[in-house]
Amino acid sequence: MTYDRLVCANCAAPVAEGRCPVCRANRERMQQEGPFGGLNPAMLLALVLALVAAAALITALQTA
Repeated sequence: MTYDRLVCANCAAPVAEGRCPVCRANRERMQQEGPFGGLNPAMLLALVLALVAAAALITALQTA
């Protein structure tokens, strides 16, 4: 999830605006995590398995 859609429980403003210290801290933390920081391990595993399956399918189609 991106921080531009989150609403702060402390000040009820969008986290992206950074109105309070809680917003600014969460915005900074989410920016440091990168694009895959919000994925849970199960979702990350499913993504890896989907990529492996796609690579296997492409390989199989090329050899046929």
